[in-house]
Formats: sequence, structure tokens, C-alpha cells
Amino acid sequence: MTSSDSAPRALPLVLAEPRGRTKPPRHLADLSLDERTAYAAELGVPAFRAKQVSTHYFDRLVDDPAEMTDLPALQRDELVSAFLPTLMTPIRTLEADRGTTRKTLWRLFDNALVESVLMRYPDRVTMCVSSQAGCGMACPFCATGQGGLQRNMSTAEIVEQVVAGARSLARGEVPGGPARVSNVVFMGMGEPLANYRAVVGAVRRLTEPAPSGLGMSARGVTVSTVGLVPRINQLAELGIPVTLALSLHAPDDELRNELVPINTRYSVDQTVDAAWHYARVTKRRVSIEYAMMRGINDQAWRADLLADVLLARGDWGWVHVNLIPLNPTPGSRWTASDPADEREFVRRLEARGIPTTVRDTRGREIDGACGQLAATEV
Repeated sequence: MTSSDSAPRALPLVLAEPRGRTKPPRHLADLSLDERTAYAAELGVPAFRAKQVSTHYFDRLVDDPAEMTDLPALQRDELVSAFLPTLMTPIRTLEADRGTTRKTLWRLFDNALVESVLMRYPDRVTMCVSSQAGCGMACPFCATGQGGLQRNMSTAEIVEQVVAGARSLARGEVPGGPARVSNVVFMGMGEPLANYRAVVGAVRRLTEPAPSGLGMSARGVTVSTVGLVPRINQLAELGIPVTLALSLHAPDDELRNELVPINTRYSVDQTVDAAWHYARVTKRRVSIEYAMMRGINDQAWRADLLADVLLARGDWGWVHVNLIPLNPTPGSRWTASDPADEREFVRRLEARGIPTTVRDTRGREIDGACGQLAATEV
């Protein structure tokens, strides 16, 4: 694939959001419990009020001030407005799988659009969340990448997506009865590790026990990346054993330079080395994400090469391959692999002893690929 229209697009030297943006309002979820106490002092209210509001938000999942009856009636609205300002407004929610898959399009305070998806399975509930409005990684097959980066999301904006999903479950709005969110995957819009500080803050809020956070297991949180090597290494030293998902999509530099332009900065070898280091440090198996594209990266010999690349780092079960049937965007030349080619790809990897699965394709009928819904909003 060497046509001129498929050449890798240049990336900015600094992976940062555009300057001049107004920041989202400060929210309880942006702050640690100690920082909330300090904020209460700024507001001139007793420190315990911060804990009370935190309990309502993270433990009781309440968003109606009228239900926060332990707060003084005369100060209630003011306290809630200060600690829990509105961060995002739902624009549309689409449902599939008899209501157990719900995709929501959100409008942020500055009119930026992001998406989240709730997926309920018999044994778990997974939330797929966005970490940026848009994305600057420029992967040509991705709907979000085609739109470019608007800005980073705040910690609280990320957390609010999960809390909103948790509320809908607790209120019985999702078929199957009340439940809790058990898994969160940072696989929505944006490159999570390009918004490292806010994403780590969100991970802390998700995993800290109530009333500091939602009290989820870190093992239920997956952070995806296209391969920002310095940030992968930084995440490895963080001490929070989340699962790392590396969006590899090609085992060779020539093709990956085209599919994942950041590869021109961090090669396949450098990227996989960082993932291997993460697995060694955290003792957590890394997931290799691989979007299957017909005639592009789904050849049997590329399955063999992928096995070579992964096994060169060791055969002690450090990795798992997750093949993703591509959900093509309208008008795109990138299409899903033929099922027979997909099966052969799986067979070759498994023959080399590499655990391999094909991702569940929930949400196709509701523009399941991240960025598709936002792209259609006028």
C-alpha cells in the first residue's frame, strides 16, 4: 500500500491539546478527598460537607439535590452547584441488544461532543469511556482520528461517564435489574495516554473506595494506547495494576507507519518492548488490540509475523491478542476482513500458543465504533 493518498500524516511534535481553551468547571471528581476538604474550607463550609457530597455522588449515585437531605436546606443547592457542577448533557442515547447496549452522545460545557457506551453481559457490566474530545493520533481507519483533536477531557468529565452509567443501572433503566459497573475500558474517543494526568486521576477515582471514589477493582480497568512509549513506562511504575491494551494493528513498521502514524516515532519493536516491560513490572497480561482490515493487515503471513514479534519477548503468557472486526465508517475504503481470513489468523496465532479472541461486535447498528455518532451530529 504505497499510494500517495495513504501516506502517513505528520503528527505534532507535542502531544497536547490546543491552547486557549477554557477549562471545565472544577468538580468533586477532579479532587482527592483531602483536596475536597480544602475546597470546602475555600467555600466557608465545614469539612465534613465534602465527605457528605462525596458519599452522595460516588456511593449513593445521587444527582438530585432534593435527595441529599443531610445537607442543610438553605445551603443545599449552593453546595451541590459548587461540588457537582454540570459537566455534560446527554444529546442522544441509542440502544441495541434489547437495551443492554446503550451508546450516549454527550455535549460538554464548551459544546465539544464525546461518546460513551454501556454494555451489559450476564456476568459483568462494562463502560467504554472517552478521554479526549476527538483524537490527535490520525489513524486513518478510525472515525475519531479523522476529526482531529479538540481538547483533553478533565478527570471529572471522564469519571462522570461511568457514574452516569452506574446511575442508569442502579435505577433499573437497563434491562436485567439493578447492577454495578464492574469494568471500565478507556477505548472510546481519544488517546488516553496523551491525556495522562487526567486519565490517571480518573483511574484513581474509579478504584478508590467510597466516598473517595467508586471502589472498583483496578483489575477491572483497561487503559488503551496506540503506543506512547514514555507514558507506558510511566504507567508501569504507577503502582495501580490496570490492564494495558496496546492498539498494534500491524506487526511490521512499514504497514504500521501508515495505520498508526505514531509508529514513525516509536517503532513496533520499541512499542512492544514497552508493553512487555509493563507486563513484567505489573504482572498483568497485556492485551494486543488488532483491528482486522480486509486485504490490509489480515494476511496469514502477518499472523505468523505477529507471533514472532510477541514470542521474541518470552513465552510465559505475558500477552493476549484481541482481534477486532473492523466497524467501517461510511464511505471508508477500510472494510472488515473475510470471516475465513479471520479464522485462519486466529488459527495461526493459537498454533504458536498465543491466546487469541475475537471481540464481541456489539453496537454495529448504533454506530458502535467510537466517533461515528459524534461525526453525524450537526
